[in-house]
Amino acid sequence: MRRFEKILVPVDLGEDSSWKETLPTAIDQAEHSGGELHIITVVPDEPPQLAWLPEDYSAKMITYAKEQLAKLIETNVPDQLGARPHVRQGTIYSEIVKLAKDTDIDLIVMMSHRPELKDFLLGPNAARVLRHAECPVLVIR
Repeated sequence: MRRFEKILVPVDLGEDSSWKETLPTAIDQAEHSGGELHIITVVPDEPPQLAWLPEDYSAKMITYAKEQLAKLIETNVPDQLGARPHVRQGTIYSEIVKLAKDTDIDLIVMMSHRPELKDFLLGPNAARVLRHAECPVLVIR
C-alpha cells in the first residue's frame, strides 16, 4: 500500500467549501501515515491595469493571507499534527503544482470546484492540477 507522507491541501480563504471536506480528509491521511500536512493559499497576481492600487497592495494581501491561513490552521488542524502554511502569489493551479514539486508532495487533496460551478464536472483549477501535477491528486466532489 502506498504511503502518502507529504500531503498538500489548497484552500481558498474566501470560500470555506474549498476546504471543509478536503482538510479533514487530508488530516486523517496524515495522522494515519505519520505524514506532513501542507496547506497552500494563492493570492492572485496584482492586475497591471489597476494603477490606482497602492504600491504595497501585494505585500498587504500576502500578509493578510498569512494571518488568515494561520487562523484556519489554528482552528481546524490538531496541534499535534501541525501544518506547514504556504502563501504564494500567482496563478492558482501553477503555484499549487510548483509547490508540490518543490516540496516533494506525495498527494494533493482538493475540491473539484466551487458550489456556483456545480454544472461543471471538474473545476478549471482542479483539472489543471490533475493534468500538470507529478503526484497523485485526490479530487473531492
